[in-house]
Amino acid sequence: EVQLVESGGGLVQAGGSLRLSCKIHGFADDDYVVGWFRQAPGKEREGVSCIGKVDDTTYYTDSVKGRFTISTDHAEDTVYLQMNNLQPGDTAVYYCAAEPLPVIALQEKYYRYWGQGIQVTVAS
Repeated sequence: EVQLVESGGGLVQAGGSLRLSCKIHGFADDDYVVGWFRQAPGKEREGVSCIGKVDDTTYYTDSVKGRFTISTDHAEDTVYLQMNNLQPGDTAVYYCAAEPLPVIALQEKYYRYWGQGIQVTVAS
């Protein structure tokens, strides 16, 4: 059974940083993609970043480029999202998701496995 467990959210002042973790259990091998998504109050869920576990290929949505970094600890089966210079507009519930995909993709329709979500709140 595939399980994803997020941690690391919380409350931070504008300009601050947080690191989200997504611990992944249950995949038979490393040939899968992990994506981070977020949903702000009253808005649809959007893709933030994704990474291929095998080759570490990454992709970022424009609004987080230069501020967020996605990375993998292969030994720990954990994907991180380092978020710097956080702004109130980054406030949302953040979800990690995983799926065996041939290439990285940031559309939620491709992902079957999701974490429970974790709150990130950025105060102005």
